[in-house]
Amino acid sequence: MEDLYEILNLKQSTNDWCVRESPDSENGSAHTMISNPSTPVGSGNSLRLEGIERARRAVMVDREALPAGWIAPWVERSWQRCLQYGLQPHHPASFDTVTHQQASRTLEANQHLVQTARPILEKLGRAIVNTRYFAILTNRDGVVVDTSGPIDHSDPRAHLITRIGTDLSERSVGTTAIGTALSELQPVWLHRGEHFFSNTAVYSCAGAPLFGPDGACVGMLDLTGIEVVERPELKHLVAQTASKIENALVLSQAHSLMVRLNWPGNTLGSEADGIICLDADGWITAANPIARQMVPNLATSGQPPVHVSEVFGIAFEVLFDAAHRTDPVLEIPLWTGLRLQALPVARALEAGPQYADHRALGNDSRPLKDIETALIHKAVDEARGNVAQAALALGISRATVYRKLGRSPQAK
Repeated sequence: MEDLYEILNLKQSTNDWCVRESPDSENGSAHTMISNPSTPVGSGNSLRLEGIERARRAVMVDREALPAGWIAPWVERSWQRCLQYGLQPHHPASFDTVTHQQASRTLEANQHLVQTARPILEKLGRAIVNTRYFAILTNRDGVVVDTSGPIDHSDPRAHLITRIGTDLSERSVGTTAIGTALSELQPVWLHRGEHFFSNTAVYSCAGAPLFGPDGACVGMLDLTGIEVVERPELKHLVAQTASKIENALVLSQAHSLMVRLNWPGNTLGSEADGIICLDADGWITAANPIARQMVPNLATSGQPPVHVSEVFGIAFEVLFDAAHRTDPVLEIPLWTGLRLQALPVARALEAGPQYADHRALGNDSRPLKDIETALIHKAVDEARGNVAQAALALGISRATVYRKLGRSPQAK
């Protein structure tokens, strides 16, 4: 047992890594393995690493259940799954060789996810620019489809895990944030020896699953660093960024109306909103995960669509009409008896200034009448005094514009 325990030792050295191609005895294909002998680790987080090492010995050598609090529960569950797969922690992690054709097929199959996520990943890069962490986007099978951030491709530990088409699933490379997030379907954080294979203990990573417009998992987002300071706060950042990608996926679906949802008393227009999309007849075409927590009985993958009247106690036309009002925010009943705030936004106005103004309503302490008047003044100014054009942009009549501004139609 002690010999095996020494093999499982998680202290790693950057300089001793090597890369080699090794034939697969079963099918003759090649894969790359990375390995490095153990060397002492720094004292900065030695207590944390000693705790991880103790947990590894209990689970992987002694095959014991861990006492509560020894390690994150998702880590222990992942270790147990890896052992059930027949993986051996003292063996070096291996990465299949990815051909150009495989990479091209991966990109083609995941084109929509990649295109939708890329602008968000570029903004994420600004948050992690000085941390030595980088982003990896995978599909639902844990295969890399895109990367972002400062990646040192001269370092095999970075290069091998950031190649498009690389399989980083739990069955392939053991416990990582990627495989664990996809298995547990929740945000996770892993540090060093919490990774299953001893030679992957140089990594620290945060991961969050991505859910598509139909509620099914479509992939995950990972932030990984190599021999870096532990930053568990990245779990929050990766989960927040994943939510933005999920919202973008929802809004990329064909729809006529987007409805933002939140509980009364909360400000509409933030990442905390539920989002549903409707077609012209009121059928729900997409919903983000937050909306699925708020609104029961939304259709999931493979189920027939649900009409909005089946979840809200109002006619769907009310939502479409409200989208063209100066103040479109509604309080709507659920059939469960609860009530929600709703902000309907027509598809054509989602990126327009009116939507930005509506989102700002909840942050304005002025009386609603004053806010409404200010919005009308702004619309008239943007129309260069053309009341008819301003009324058209606001979705109200000319007479309403004049009345709200306290002017007569003759006054110019």
